[in-house]
Amino acid sequence: MHPDQILFQGERALPQLPAIDHYAGSEKLIVKALSLQHSLGPVFDITCDCEDGAMAGQETEHARMAAAMVMSEANRFGRVGARIHDITHAHWQRDVEILVHEAGSRLAFLTLPKPRSVEDVAIQVAYVNEQQRLHGQHRRLPIHVLIETHGALRDAWDIAALDDVESLDFGLMDFVSAHHGAIPASAMRSPGQFEHPLIVRAKCEIAAAALANGVVPSHNVTTELTDTDYIEHDARRARQEFGYLRMWSIHPRQIEPILNAMRPDFSEIEQACAILNAAADAQWGPIRHEGKLHDRASYRYYWTLLKRAHATGADVTDAARQRFFSE
Repeated sequence: MHPDQILFQGERALPQLPAIDHYAGSEKLIVKALSLQHSLGPVFDITCDCEDGAMAGQETEHARMAAAMVMSEANRFGRVGARIHDITHAHWQRDVEILVHEAGSRLAFLTLPKPRSVEDVAIQVAYVNEQQRLHGQHRRLPIHVLIETHGALRDAWDIAALDDVESLDFGLMDFVSAHHGAIPASAMRSPGQFEHPLIVRAKCEIAAAALANGVVPSHNVTTELTDTDYIEHDARRARQEFGYLRMWSIHPRQIEPILNAMRPDFSEIEQACAILNAAADAQWGPIRHEGKLHDRASYRYYWTLLKRAHATGADVTDAARQRFFSE
């Protein structure tokens, strides 16, 4: 049996998602991202942005372009999703109809922006499911939800508990703006975004709600586009201090430093490989490794670490790769 089945019986195991969600709004930028993904491998997802990327009056054409990108031969790994318009926008249902009808078989996920409550998310998810049934699609399309309003933060735990949700994403900019100037603009970037009490509260609540429900917490973008040390530092703080397992990217230069920050240390990976291989040999009973006792409690930790290593393209031992990650 797979470690997810053995170690998380009766629980919702975390989806194995790449550590980066890269946003691209135009056909040119999506093609560029697909080329980079082909070069680096499926270590980052691509989100075709049908919300901010679509010009007013061109929403239908933009959604069809996004669907074509998902279905193109350039989508080699099947890791391309799309963000639709929010529930208050007149075109959100048409976004869903086009994307499900024209690309539902290969769409990795749909991202729902600016819900005001768990009810908003439930309405949009129900419509996605309805469109999938209409077009004979039997798989449940994974849903990513942007937490960027007061109401969504209030309902974060209920949103994370919905069956189809696999990621909670923090929308920092809109969340700050929703405070009507009570939070300074400095909280939209570092170090303020990691220090202002209202932002810290939101980040912690989202990560806690996600992880408790077997959902991946995804961190907001960094606005820095050129300083790779700055970008990596932001990603490392998000990972180590706030528990985020995934982060948005808005420029190709951000991908490598985010990956570097999200990868476990090589020594941790080696230790996880050794412990988990020994555990599997012992049919997941207790073992002794380097003079210390390990059982299912520690196996769960090392298994999630090993999945994170694999998702970020880090090297794992041949034995662990063949045993746990072979197709």
